[in-house]
Amino acid sequence: MPRDDWDDWRMSRSELVSYVDQVQQARQAFPQLTIRLGLEVDYLPGLEGWIRDLASLPVWDYLIGSVHYVFQDWNFDHPDARAEWQRRDPWEIWTDYFHRLTQAAASGLFDIIAHADLCKKFRFYPSQDWTSLALQFLEAAKANGVALELNTAGLRKECQEIYPGPKLLAMAQQLGLPITFGSDAHSPEELGAGFDQALAQARAVGYRHWCRFTGRQHQLVPL
Repeated sequence: MPRDDWDDWRMSRSELVSYVDQVQQARQAFPQLTIRLGLEVDYLPGLEGWIRDLASLPVWDYLIGSVHYVFQDWNFDHPDARAEWQRRDPWEIWTDYFHRLTQAAASGLFDIIAHADLCKKFRFYPSQDWTSLALQFLEAAKANGVALELNTAGLRKECQEIYPGPKLLAMAQQLGLPITFGSDAHSPEELGAGFDQALAQARAVGYRHWCRFTGRQHQLVPL
C-alpha cells in the first residue's frame, strides 16, 4: 500500500528493497534451487496507478492480485474483524467481494488471482445462488489471461476447504483458465501444506496442466 499505516499485517514500503535483496541473496546462496520473486498485492479501486508503478519494476516473476477489503476500512477475512459478518447480509458481502475480484481480474495488473472465494473463510454463506457472481469473475480472468490460484490455506481455516472450492474450480476448468498452486504459508511448517489435496482436486475437475511464471511469462506444465 502507498501508506504504511493502512493496516498492521502487510509489508511496509520501506521493506520492499530488503525483500527483493533477500530473495536475490537466496538465489546466490542456493543456485541448485529455482527461486521465483513474486508479490501479492491487494486490489483496491482508485489505487490502480500505485499498483501499476509497483508492477513496472522489472524484478518480478509474477504478481498475485487479491481482495481482502470489500469496504475501505473492513478487511473481511481478518479474525479481529469477524464480528462484522454478524451485522451484515452474506449476500451483500459475497456480491461486493466478487465484483471487486472481477475488477482485479479485468485490470490487467496481475498474473494470478489469489484465494478466489476467500469470502467463505468464516462459513458465512448466502442463501442465494452465487454462480453468476463467480462466472463474471472467471470470464474477466479468462479475457485477461489471468491464472487462478489453488490456495490450500482454506484447509487450515474454518471453511476447511481449498480456495476455490470444487464448484468454482470446475467452472474455471470449463472456461479453460490456467491454475497455479499456493499454500499461503505464514510459517515454515505451512509451506506446501495440502498440495496433495489440491492436486487431487485439480485432477478431479479435469485439469491436466498447471502454469508457472518466469519474468511474468507463463509456461504450462503437465500435472
